[in-house]
Amino acid sequence: MPRRTTPEPFALQVGARIRELRNERGMSLADLADASELSKGHLSSVEHGLAAITIQTIERLARGFDIPPLYLLTFSAEDERAHTTELLRLLPMTEVRKLRRKLQADLGIRKR
Repeated sequence: MPRRTTPEPFALQVGARIRELRNERGMSLADLADASELSKGHLSSVEHGLAAITIQTIERLARGFDIPPLYLLTFSAEDERAHTTELLRLLPMTEVRKLRRKLQADLGIRKR
């Protein structure tokens, strides 16, 4: 994919999200590049909104962070659902399961 000379707004937003997640985990660019099997240069371009991002790049980054791809594209300042998704990401899995069961019961949705 070609490198841009001017970042596009959405690519810049995704890049900032990736940097936020990387910094939250105390990972360097090299750490995330290794974990996601991407080059450090490409990852830097992604974080600066200068590289076109493919679905494969998103999948590799999610694997490198050990999170579902959804969390790379969730921006908590945008709306309540995104903010709630970010809060869910921070909960331990046992609490997520409890919350899911509670929501299912409140909404009258059967288990899957």
